[in-house]
Amino acid sequence: MRIILIFAALITSILVMGAKISVSEPMSNTPSAVDGKKIYKQYCVTCHGIYGDMGASGAANLTISKLKLNERIEVITNGRKAMASFKALLDKEKIKAVAQYTMTLKPE
Repeated sequence: MRIILIFAALITSILVMGAKISVSEPMSNTPSAVDGKKIYKQYCVTCHGIYGDMGASGAANLTISKLKLNERIEVITNGRKAMASFKALLDKEKIKAVAQYTMTLKPE
């Protein structure tokens, strides 16, 4: 029951933030205009944490993930296990930007 409540709260916050993004972000087709870090902070920190290693609600530790960029794009787009799909909230360019940002969370 607790997991369901957490998941419902997460989905609600995602939907609310999604509405803010569509209103406040300028339209642009250039890849440099998409800030993957900003989008990550809006949608992903609830479960993955600011550094990618929080693991709330069973979220993967992104600092040790072996997934390649295209695999991360797939997971963000379609979801996996408890993680919801973001294809209805983020376009392909934003999903790719988030996936690229998550690659930087790995320790050097």
